[in-house]
Amino acid sequence: TGKWKIEQEGVTVKSSSHFNPDPDAETLCKAMKGIGTNEQAIIDVLTRRSNVQRQQIAKSFKAQFGKDLTETLKSELSGKLERLIVALMYLPYRYEAKELHDAMKGLGTKEGIIIEILASRTKKQLQEIMKAYEEDYGSSLEEDIQADTSGYLERILVCLLQGSRDDVSGFVDPRLALQDAQDLHAAGEKIRGTDEMKFITILCTRSATHLLRVFEEYEKIANKSIEDSIKSETHGSLEEAMLTVVKCTRNLHSYFAERLYYAMKGAGTRDGTLIRNIVSRSEIDLNLIKCHFKKMYGKTLSSMIMEDTSGDYKNALLNLVGSDP
Repeated sequence: TGKWKIEQEGVTVKSSSHFNPDPDAETLCKAMKGIGTNEQAIIDVLTRRSNVQRQQIAKSFKAQFGKDLTETLKSELSGKLERLIVALMYLPYRYEAKELHDAMKGLGTKEGIIIEILASRTKKQLQEIMKAYEEDYGSSLEEDIQADTSGYLERILVCLLQGSRDDVSGFVDPRLALQDAQDLHAAGEKIRGTDEMKFITILCTRSATHLLRVFEEYEKIANKSIEDSIKSETHGSLEEAMLTVVKCTRNLHSYFAERLYYAMKGAGTRDGTLIRNIVSRSEIDLNLIKCHFKKMYGKTLSSMIMEDTSGDYKNALLNLVGSDP
C-alpha cells in the first residue's frame, strides 16, 4: 500500500532479509573472543539489522553463550563507538527514556535533550516513552521533569508531554486561527513583559496544521515572523523550547537536519546529539532528513560525518546513514 511505501522510504536501516539470529550471535561472540576486539565485524552485524532483529540476536547470544550481549559489548568496546553500539541495542522507547533520564540525573539538567525529544515526538510515541521511563526508573517522567526544571520552561515541557498537539483530521478553523494570532500578538506586545502562558498554551495544544495558519496570520498582524518575536521576547531554555516547537511544526525533517548539522558544525562534535538523532530516526525518517540536510546545507550528511568523525565510530555512523540522497 502507498502509506507503507512512504514510511519505508524514510527508513535507512531496514530488516535484513533471510535473517537468522544464531550465526549473527556467533559472529559477535567470535569478534569479542580472546585478546583484542574485531570492531568492524560487530559494526557490520549490528548496523545492518533492524532493532527487532537486534533483539533476537541478543536472545540468541544469551541462549548460546550464557551472557548478556549489551553487557559484553560494553566490556569490549569503549568511547563513542561503545555509546553508539549500546544505543542500537536498546528498544526504541527505552532508549529515549534513558536519554531523558540521563539528561536529568547528576548535576545540571541538559534541557536541550528534553526539549528535542518532547517537541518532536507524537502523542503515541510520548505515551510509550513515559511507560518505558516508569518501568525502567520507577518514577514518573512528568514528575521528574517538574522536579528538575522550573518556571515557564517546566510548564512548556509538561504541556508538551500531554501530546495534545496531534490532530489527524487536519481541520483548521480559520476564525480560531485568527483569534490565536491576535492573542499571541497581544501577549507579545504587552508593555509590561510577555504573557508567556498564552504562547505556551497555543504552541502546545494546537495541531500543526492549525499552527501553520496561526503563524501566517501572525506575520500579517505583526509584520514579523513568530520566530523573530519569540527571539526578541524570550531567552535561554524557554526561547529554545518555543523555537523548537515552531520548527517541528513547520517541518520535522528540517528540524532534525538542523540538529545534526549543529552537532557537527564548528569546533568539537556533540556526539550525544549525533548518536541519538541518527539512531532514533534510522528506522523512521532518516532518508527524508538526509534530503533536507542536503538542500539546507549544500552538502550531504555523510560527507559531514566523514569530515567530523573518525575510525570505527565513523564507519558505524556511515552504515546507519546509508547512501547519499
